[in-house]
Amino acid sequence: MAYFDAASAAPLHPVARQALLASLDEGWADPARLYREGRRARLLLDAAREAMAECVGCRPDELVFTPSGTRAVHSGVAGALAGRRRVGSHLIVSAVEHSSVLHAAEAHEAGGGSVTQVGVDRAGAVDPAAYAAVLREDTALACLQSANHEVGTEQPVSRVAEACRAAGVPLLVDAAQSLGWGRVDGDWSLLTGSAHKWGGPAGVGLLAVRKGVRFAPQGPGDERESGRAPGFENLPAIVAAAASLRAVRAEAAAEAARLRELTERIRSRGPELVPDVEVVGDPSRRLPGIVTFSCLYVDGETLLHELDRAGFSVSSGSSCTSSTLTPSHVLKAMGVLSEGNVRVSLPPGTAAEDVERFLEVLPGTVAAVREKLGAPAATETVRAAGPDLVVDALGRRCPVPVIELAKVIGDVPVGGTVRVLSDDEAARLDIPAWCEMRGQEYVGEEKADKGSAYLVRRVS
Repeated sequence: MAYFDAASAAPLHPVARQALLASLDEGWADPARLYREGRRARLLLDAAREAMAECVGCRPDELVFTPSGTRAVHSGVAGALAGRRRVGSHLIVSAVEHSSVLHAAEAHEAGGGSVTQVGVDRAGAVDPAAYAAVLREDTALACLQSANHEVGTEQPVSRVAEACRAAGVPLLVDAAQSLGWGRVDGDWSLLTGSAHKWGGPAGVGLLAVRKGVRFAPQGPGDERESGRAPGFENLPAIVAAAASLRAVRAEAAAEAARLRELTERIRSRGPELVPDVEVVGDPSRRLPGIVTFSCLYVDGETLLHELDRAGFSVSSGSSCTSSTLTPSHVLKAMGVLSEGNVRVSLPPGTAAEDVERFLEVLPGTVAAVREKLGAPAATETVRAAGPDLVVDALGRRCPVPVIELAKVIGDVPVGGTVRVLSDDEAARLDIPAWCEMRGQEYVGEEKADKGSAYLVRRVS
């Protein structure tokens, strides 16, 4: 089985396993106590903090350990907003942040604060000028991920941090995906990370808050971790997290070059081997091991199951893999195809032979899924007056509305239109994306008695 989902959780690094087992014997005591076992545990905790701070690029007393990366984000956002409440309650986030950041923003807005969401381009990157343009006198905090978790696009953190610094606004950087590859450039104010993203054990997050940043920890007070992460430290896991981060950093340069070559094979050969595929994300400013693509006329959940049966563990941002049956907020913000979405994220050590086998399996797997969906139950198609068609796809989930559009577009003359009726939210994203891929004109969306009507004009 080839595991290609390191962006969700990287396999435990051998160094992490060794450190974890060793510290179970040495680091079980309370590091706050003054007796021998407590002092020994404290030495381990201090050494782990120093090692982690060196990798992050901050002072040891600026870094605390949290029970998860999500908790680090929530604590960081809440503490920074509370610390600057006299300035205002305006929060800025990008449209492609991790859900932990967006959930924190939703909670802030529900509590009476204001939130501005900055859009991204089709590659998934923000424009630093867009961040600068929405900074206000009452802006308390801005958030920007270092790299995107779904498509791998690296963000211009340094330039955004410069704009925030000029305005006197702290910038919180979610570095969960990139921290294993190197430090985050730029004059950031707060930074978060999660050990299971770089091969450390799950259940260890980190929060770094620069000296001088106004920060007020929320919730009941606690003596642990400077009051910013209450509860007894999971010392064995913390030691393993720090050891593994140092280990992966030592290997990062060589492994990054190797994984970039492997993902480039998928980026370039995937569309050659499989027709109607859109590779998404920035082609050059991206993390080494992530490549994401979307396949027209494919149900993403079915495709993932078939790839799993073929021996490949991959993930997806498609609507059908979400419990909410809505498109990935990242793909939606980028305006790219969401149906049949596949994210391949290679862990360090991935064999080139596994990537070659994936490319061998992919064409037949996609073709089989398309064949299953190629003849869905007849959709009612009514010829309207003039060179127009109406496709009634109400009650049908994507990619069926797009499949039906593709079937009938040739039935209208050039200049004629097809009106697709659909109540699946994914159609709002996938029909325009299909038009761009196929060279047809997307005219727009109109309200219908049920759902929406998406108007497409035949150009060629």
